[in-house]
Amino acid sequence: MYKLRFNFKKTEKMETIKNMILPLMLMCLITSSATTKKFPVSTTVPTAEITANVNMDKQKNFVIQITAKYLASVERLSPPKKTYVVWIVTKENGAKNIGLLNSKNAKKFTFETLSSFEPYEIFITAEDEGTISTPSGVEISRVILKDF
Repeated sequence: MYKLRFNFKKTEKMETIKNMILPLMLMCLITSSATTKKFPVSTTVPTAEITANVNMDKQKNFVIQITAKYLASVERLSPPKKTYVVWIVTKENGAKNIGLLNSKNAKKFTFETLSSFEPYEIFITAEDEGTISTPSGVEISRVILKDF
């Protein structure tokens, strides 16, 4: 029969490794933290539950994810519109059209994109065109992620 023996003595190598791992773990937690914000209730579409999640990826781009539940179809708004446009406000570029909310089903819209600029605000408008460069339609809701 074999007897297993374990030596649990602390060595200098183990202590050095332990001292390196803890700061690395803390740094990973700090850099991988996400900002998740809930949009305020919209006066235009009060049943909508909209959240924004912003992360930084390994290449230092900002990953922006929007989920909107119970958001009315744009055709049902008064006046009817064609699409929901997602905008970010940055220090470098002001307000910028970053894409369209896509309908997954009747109850959920989603959106995901990358930005090299840090978003300070995200807002959604109902528009007649998705390719516009300045917002002109009805603002659905806006969330402030960070103060300038």
